[in-house]
Amino acid sequence: MVWSHPLTRVRDPENAEGERRLSDRELERFEESLLRHLDAAYNLARYLLRDVHEAEDSVQDAFLRAIRHFGGFRGPDGRAWLLSIVRNTCLTRLRRRRPAGTIVEFDEMEHRRVEDGESEPEAGLARAAAAEIVREGLERLAVEFREVLVLRELEGLSYKEIAHVTGVPLGTVMSRLARARRQLMLALGAPEKGDH
Repeated sequence: MVWSHPLTRVRDPENAEGERRLSDRELERFEESLLRHLDAAYNLARYLLRDVHEAEDSVQDAFLRAIRHFGGFRGPDGRAWLLSIVRNTCLTRLRRRRPAGTIVEFDEMEHRRVEDGESEPEAGLARAAAAEIVREGLERLAVEFREVLVLRELEGLSYKEIAHVTGVPLGTVMSRLARARRQLMLALGAPEKGDH
């Protein structure tokens, strides 16, 4: 058997063997358009699911779906398109998740990128502590608020791109983002405006 790149095979119900091959050009276009967004896809999945292993599985499932439907993708940058697939995959997992399921916590210290030239351990510890506090605050938010914050603040998507990913109107994105920011500030212990 000749080995082939795993991305070159995709289910095709019309094929008697159940598979079709992506052409070299399709594979190249897929890699150029989507693979560079793998970190963003994982980041979104990790924050939505709050489980490292489920996030990895969801990203893998999302990429398989993206391959299956890549023929319908149009455009030079597939980030919003891919993130909408990741989001839908994660929401499906959340609906199926058993309440008694074990949640594996994300270890920020283990997975964060260490900055080059970081010479002061105290500064690194302070950043890690702040990141942990923000992560815990994010986890207290409802999924619809968590996702818009991750997409906007961590992934840098525009409001229009977030609307595409989440499938909600632009006004709803702006409203959710404002509410999410307020709720995150409250979760972090900041007083509401007007409180002294």
